[in-house]
Amino acid sequence: MSNLDRVLDAAMELTLEQQEMLVQILKSRIIESRRDEIASDAAASIAEFQAGRLKVQTAAEAIQELREYLNNANVY
Repeated sequence: MSNLDRVLDAAMELTLEQQEMLVQILKSRIIESRRDEIASDAAASIAEFQAGRLKVQTAAEAIQELREYLNNANVY
């Protein structure tokens, strides 16, 4: 039996109110984890920019570059 199966079985033994509380706690923790991930990615991007490894572009240039990349990716 996998960890997930064990956790689900244990959760089903909780009262409905406790199950709802568990769902809310999990949602909150997932949201916080995503925020931490976004903050970490932003910090890494800022560091790369400050180190000169990223080029400054307008939104239109970035969109055009993305379109070209996607068009070339579909060729293969």
